[in-house]
Order: sequence, then C-alpha cells, then structure tokens
Amino acid sequence: MHYIFEILGVSPILHFFHHQQETLQKKAESNIQYLGTYQCTLDALIESVEALPAKQDWQLDHAIDTVIAFWLNNSDRVQHWKYRLADAGRESVLVSRLADLHSLQVEFEGLFNDHSAGS
Repeated sequence: MHYIFEILGVSPILHFFHHQQETLQKKAESNIQYLGTYQCTLDALIESVEALPAKQDWQLDHAIDTVIAFWLNNSDRVQHWKYRLADAGRESVLVSRLADLHSLQVEFEGLFNDHSAGS
C-alpha cells in the first residue's frame, strides 16, 4: 500500500474533534485518517499514527516511513506549521492527513463529481 502524508494546518481542538466525528460517521471504511497533535514534532506525529484504529488495514511500518520521509524532505513546511501552532496557543492542534493513495484519489474524485453536479 502506498501512503501519502501531509500537514494540513492548525485548528482549534473542538473544530478538529467535530470534523473527526463527522468523518467517522460518513466514511467508517475509508483509509484516510486526519490526525491531531498538540506538538509539531516527529515523535508526536509518529505516536498519532501508531494510535490509528486496529480495524484498518494499515501497514504501520510503511505509514510511519511515509511520515518520516515527509518530515525529512519538507523542513520548511514543518517549521512553518510549528510556528503557526505556537502562535495559535494551547487550545489548538496540528492537523495532518495520512491516507493510502487509492482512498485519497477516490475522495478527491468524489469531491470533484459533487462540485461538477452542482454547477
């Protein structure tokens, strides 16, 4: 399985929690996970991946390798989000996404189709 990891931004804790609940209700079988951490550190991101639900077919070693590769290859973006998280205060979390490539493609195609149908 091929994974994609990206830091998406900073969010107030309650907004992130609400989004997580909506996502769980809509797409219980999706291999897309939105992760929230209080710190922008590699250890915190790895811990959030290790805490993924066991019901998913995650290849944990590959998923963690993807997070590490992102961290090593995107130091400028990591620093940017580290500063934004510090600016946002203690009531916010760093939001990232871990997904298998196929699930992410299906999600984006669904969003595109929804948008096209509404136009």
